[in-house]
Order: sequence, then C-alpha cells, then structure tokens
Amino acid sequence: MSTTDAPKKPRETDDVPVPATLRKSLKNRHIQLIALGGAIGTGLFYGSSESIALAGPSILLAYLIGGFAIFMIVRALSEMSVEDPKAGAFSYYATRYWSKRAGFISGWNYWFNYILVSMVELAVVGSFVNYWFPAIPMWVSAAVFLVLITAANLLGVSKFGEFEFWFAIIKIVAVIAMIIGGLAVIIFALPTASGIKASFANWFTVGGGFFPNGLMGHTDNGWTGLLMALVVVMFSFGGTELIGITAGETEDPKITIPRATNDIIWRILVFYIGALGVIMAVVPWNTIDGKSSPFVQIFDSVGIHAAAGILNFVCLTAVMSVYNSGLYANSRMLYSLAKQGNAPAYLGKLNSKGVPVAGVLTSAVITAIAVVVVFVWPEFAFNYLMSIATIAGIINWTMIMFTEMKFRKVVEAGGAPEDSDLAGKSGQEALDAIHFKLPFAKVTPWVVLVFLALVVVLMCFSASYRIAVIAGVIWLAILFVAYQITQAKK
Repeated sequence: MSTTDAPKKPRETDDVPVPATLRKSLKNRHIQLIALGGAIGTGLFYGSSESIALAGPSILLAYLIGGFAIFMIVRALSEMSVEDPKAGAFSYYATRYWSKRAGFISGWNYWFNYILVSMVELAVVGSFVNYWFPAIPMWVSAAVFLVLITAANLLGVSKFGEFEFWFAIIKIVAVIAMIIGGLAVIIFALPTASGIKASFANWFTVGGGFFPNGLMGHTDNGWTGLLMALVVVMFSFGGTELIGITAGETEDPKITIPRATNDIIWRILVFYIGALGVIMAVVPWNTIDGKSSPFVQIFDSVGIHAAAGILNFVCLTAVMSVYNSGLYANSRMLYSLAKQGNAPAYLGKLNSKGVPVAGVLTSAVITAIAVVVVFVWPEFAFNYLMSIATIAGIINWTMIMFTEMKFRKVVEAGGAPEDSDLAGKSGQEALDAIHFKLPFAKVTPWVVLVFLALVVVLMCFSASYRIAVIAGVIWLAILFVAYQITQAKK
C-alpha cells in the first residue's frame, strides 16, 4: 500500500459519510453468540482432521499460537469499533484513518473473501442433505438454502441476530457434549474402539509423541509438522472479525464489543484446544485419517452410534450459519463501500427495516453464479478456493493491523470521531482515553504482521496454497487497477 495517498492531517468525519440509519437492534446475547458461533464451523468439525494429520498432538500449540494472533487482530479491530462503531468496520476505518484506496481494497477484498467461503459452503450443503434424502440433487439443496437465508437477511438485522443465536447454540451444545462424553470415557476408564486406554498421556506416548512430525518435515505426501499446520489453523479462525462488522448495529458497543472480544480467548481454549485435546486423548491421533470427522470417531467411542447423523445435522447448521453470516457481512460491506464512494450508489440504499436490500441481493446473485462454477468444476473448487479464501483473510487481517496503527496516529493528532469520548483530546491524553486499548499497541501490530508473513511463506510450501499466494498477488493488483479506474472516471 502506497503511503503517498495517506492523509497528512486528521480527516473529517464527513469525508466518509455513513448515515445513522442502520438499526441498532443486535442485543448483547446476539453479539456473544455471533462471536462464539464464528469460531465454530466445518473447519473445526471436519478440517481439524487435516491439521491433526500434519502435526499430531502438537496441533494444540498451533491453535494456541494462531488463536493468540487472531485475538490480537480482533482486539485491534475492536479498539476502533468501540470508539467509532460504523457499518463496514475495517473498510470504513481504512478509508477514514488511512486512505480511500486502502478502504477500497480492504472492503472489496473482504467481500471477495466471503463470496468464496459462501460458494463453497453452499456447494457442500447438498452432501449433508443427501445423507437423509439421497434422491435430492445437490444443486436443488444449494438453491433452496440460498433462497431461505437470503430471505432471512431481508427481514432485518434483529432476525439475522436471532438466526445466528440459535445456529450457534446448536454448534456449542454439540462440542460441549463431545467434551463431556470424552472426559467421561477418560475418567471412568471406559473401553474404546481402538483398544488403547483413553488418557491424556496418549498425547505423548502414541504415534511418535507430542511432536511426531517436528516443527517441519518432508514426507512422500509433502511438508508436515507444527509450522505447516498453522496454515490450516488460520483458515479455521476466519470469521472471528465479524464482531467488528456488527458494531454499527449493536445496541451498546462500548459494553458488548469488549465483552465479546475478550471471550475469544476462552472460546479458543474450550472449543479448539479443549475439544481436540479430549479427542486425541480418547482416539489415537494417528487413526484420525480424515475419512470421517474426529467428532464422529469420539461419539462412536462414547457409544453413541448415531454419531454420523448427529454430526451431519450439526454440520448442516454450521454451513447455514456461515452463509448467513457471510451474506450479512457482505451486504453491510457493500453498503459501507457505497457510502465511501467506492461502490455503485444503489448499494447504499436501505429499506424501511434498515436493511441494505441491494447489497443482500447482489451478493446472493453473485454467490449463486459462483456456486454453479463449483458444481461444474468441483475439483478446482475444493482444492483451491478455500486456500484462496485463506490468503484473502490474511490480506484483510494485515490491513486491520496497519489501520489500527493509522487510527492511533490520527487520534494522537486530535482527529478522533466527533461523537467519541476522545473528541477534543490529542497527544498522549487522547491515547490514554481510548476505551478498549490494544495491549502493547506499539509492538503488538508488528508481532502479528511478522506472524502473518510467516504463514504466507509457509503457504508457499504447499501446492494448493502456493497457487493461492500467487492468486492473492494477482487479486491485489486487480484491486489497485480497479481503484485507479474508478477514480479516473470521477
């Protein structure tokens, strides 16, 4: 990102007009569950088997390291969201505190990211429906769920919040039930399908111990180890930044956003490290081969032989939740981009319920077209699209960290939002008055940026992820050119 177009002085709020017409209807319980549900998806239920195969029990460290990074990213975003709660979150902040070009790239990149995620999620929804109804064509399932979720998003933000609330409840109950069942097997020394006694000692005694593949190693199947697992882990954390998107429609962001953000830590500890730790204590990690979900395997060990059916329902819920969140986030992002002058004006219009209908319908139509592509070229979709979504997510997280540093410079110079408690303050006084500070703000952004750079380097060691890195560079170039074209027409 060039610094030549960066603001030389604090920008006025009017430079990025976002009318206060969105409904602040999301309650604390909605935000808490939206944030919680965003951390639990098919990446955990099915994708965890891939990361376990790469790193063995040391995958717990990978989730801890990646979780710390994502927590700091969301803390950086929440610092801005609490002081300046607006639709579009990081796109709006990048525009106001960095440059219009940064806002354009950040917003369209995030929209593109969720289009990729949504199209793949809708493409697999048919496989879950076919478990019960094999005669239904997969494209019919995708079409039905696309229409249903789109209709739900048109009802208003409170209805979106309610849908996400219950989607999250189902996922949370499933994970907690698995953890409790696994602990019961360990505590009461119940027999397991593998014949190996369930114990946390299995982390260190089964299949080569805690670091079976070391930090990084090479096999006939490619690169493995703790570091390579970080790439898969970071994809699993995609969606946690949705907290920032909801800030513009939250009843009391100064209370709700910090609470939801800080809860990310225990979510990671319980739902990732806790769940996978219990799974590998009950099911030997080297028997988790990806042919079935590790969650199915542990339910089988507990004696619940309907595990596949239960997990199928939970995964169907998770897919609906991801698309529901993706459509919500994309419609608000398009709305914000339109208000910034970075998208067609029609996307900035709201209906009587305060919903950006054009943004919802435009995102839904493009997702529908993209889903057709997935059905025509399924191998391409599932080998590469999710890895491209990962690089898009890393671009987004990188821009959040740079924007937070720009935000602090503007606040220090006395350019805080007029409706913020920071208004009228400058220098260290303004920085001290920030309500929800990023810890160690002078160092943390750089630590996170170095970590994200490491993940990109690691992606280059994997064939599918290497293509994603190349695609990411091309995508950034397209966005730069698109910005220049749109500005030349004005």
